[in-house]
Amino acid sequence: MPLVLKYLITAGLVVLVSEIARRSDRLGALIASLPLVTLLAMCWLYAEKQSTEKIANHAWYTFWYVLPTLPMFLLLPWMLNKGIPFLVTLAAACVLTFACFGGLALIGKRFGLELLP
Repeated sequence: MPLVLKYLITAGLVVLVSEIARRSDRLGALIASLPLVTLLAMCWLYAEKQSTEKIANHAWYTFWYVLPTLPMFLLLPWMLNKGIPFLVTLAAACVLTFACFGGLALIGKRFGLELLP
């Protein structure tokens, strides 16, 4: 599949979700919460004749990488509702996500789950 076509479809999806979110908070959030990018990535891997093992690994690691992002979705609205500026809130959410990822990587390693390359 041509790289430009992959860019156009993926970017178009992101723009579509942001436009829907502009009109409806709930519908935009619902669509954004769907694993559309992951599904597209797996479709691109499949179309490029990658092994089922590679596609399965992509899904497996995506599951583990999503978990540390979840607290961000609680911190972000809480800080914004407290009147904290958006960029400060975004930075704090990123720091929290990195900290959660680091913690998950350390805990996972104790159980044989290697998340870091």
